[in-house]
Amino acid sequence: MRPIRIALTKGRLEKRAVELFEAIGFDCAQLNAKGRRLILPMDDYEVVLAKAPDVLTYVGHGACDIGIVGKDTILESGGSFYEMLDLGFGKCRFALAGPAGEDFYSGCHERVVATKYPNVARRFFEQKGMDVKIIKIDGSVELAPLLGMAHAIVDIVETGSTLRENGLAVYEDIMPISARVIVNRPSMKLRREEIERLLKDMELAVQVN
Repeated sequence: MRPIRIALTKGRLEKRAVELFEAIGFDCAQLNAKGRRLILPMDDYEVVLAKAPDVLTYVGHGACDIGIVGKDTILESGGSFYEMLDLGFGKCRFALAGPAGEDFYSGCHERVVATKYPNVARRFFEQKGMDVKIIKIDGSVELAPLLGMAHAIVDIVETGSTLRENGLAVYEDIMPISARVIVNRPSMKLRREEIERLLKDMELAVQVN
C-alpha cells in the first residue's frame, strides 16, 4: 500500500504547514530542500506540492488522501471531501470594499462588483436579497473601482494596507478564513486509523503552538 499522500498549497500555507510538521516531529529535510521537486518524502508520508484549487482536485479524486488549503478556496470551488480541521494559520477575511467615503448600499442603480471569487460574492449578495452584476478579475481587483469599472470589490483582506494605499476601504466583513485540513472520503473509510492519528497529531501541535 502506498504512503498516505498529503497535498500542500504552495507558498505561505506550505511554509506554515512544514513548520507544523516539524513541531509534530517529522523529518522535513526534503521539504526544506525541495528544489523543483513536487513530490517529496516525509517520514512515512508523501507530500505533494500544488496550487490551491488543485489541492481540492487531487484530494477529491483520491490522488491524495489529505490536503491543506485555505478556506477561501474551499468556499469558492467546493468539492467532494471532508473538511476536518481548522489549523488556525493563514488567517485573513473576505470583505466587501470600495472607494473610501462612498456608500455602496445607497441609491437604486445596478451595482457592479469585481472579484476573484464570483461564487463567494454571489452567495453573499443573494443572502442580502441584492441583484448585483459580478465581474471576474484574475489579477489586482483593486484596479476595477479605480478604473470606474466596478463600484466595489469582494476580496481577501489581511491587513488592509493595499486597500488604503489605493484609496479604498472595507465596507463590510463577509467571513473569516484560515487554513483547513481536508480528507478524501474513501481514504477516510479505508485508512481511518492512520488518518485520524495524523489529524490528532496536527491538532495537538496547533494547540501547543
